Amino acid sequence: MTDPLSAWAEGALGAAFQDQALLNSALTHKSVGADNYERLEFLGDRILGAVIADWLYVQFPGEPEGKLTRRFHQLVSREVCARVAREIGIPEVVKLGQQARADGGANSDNILGDVMEALIGAVYLDRGVNDARAMIRRLWAPEVSTVAEAPKHPKMRLQEWAAAKNLKVPVYTLLGRTGPHHSPRFRVELAIAGLSSVEAEGSSKQDAETAAARAFLDAHAR
Repeated sequence: MTDPLSAWAEGALGAAFQDQALLNSALTHKSVGADNYERLEFLGDRILGAVIADWLYVQFPGEPEGKLTRRFHQLVSREVCARVAREIGIPEVVKLGQQARADGGANSDNILGDVMEALIGAVYLDRGVNDARAMIRRLWAPEVSTVAEAPKHPKMRLQEWAAAKNLKVPVYTLLGRTGPHHSPRFRVELAIAGLSSVEAEGSSKQDAETAAARAFLDAHAR
């Protein structure tokens, strides 16, 4: 009888694992034990970057480096990795300690994004670079195809908007950090002199600043 986890991996990732230990490690958070996904995440992050960079280089032959870079950073972002993870059901199979699960770890962008990258690393070690590339291209295809133009990061768009309006530069202030170590929440205030400030939260300081820039644009740049 096929192990349920192996059956999930075959359906979600497109191939059965020859080394079940790699699959188990990729799905295990450090709150469970030392044999967790952190080293595989390190590997998978680099493989994802290389595959996406090669894909964009071929897919958009007329675009300059700046536009390719914006596309790249979006596609390898924690948000997109977590979204792909949710689409293939990782929240249902990730292995978390009792407290980490109670704290919402199964729905944390940080954890889900890390597990997605770890699974890429595990597939690479288990089945080789060609299978890892094929998996990434299949799972990321909707993300690549739905972006008609290279997106500008909200912080970049805000900076350009402020400059066009002859306003002061945006100032981001970290207001605090809450939550457990494995699932932190950062709160940031964004101010531009002469306009009302906004506050936003994120799972990292960078994510909070991005959310604040997006909220500021929604409030003032309509």
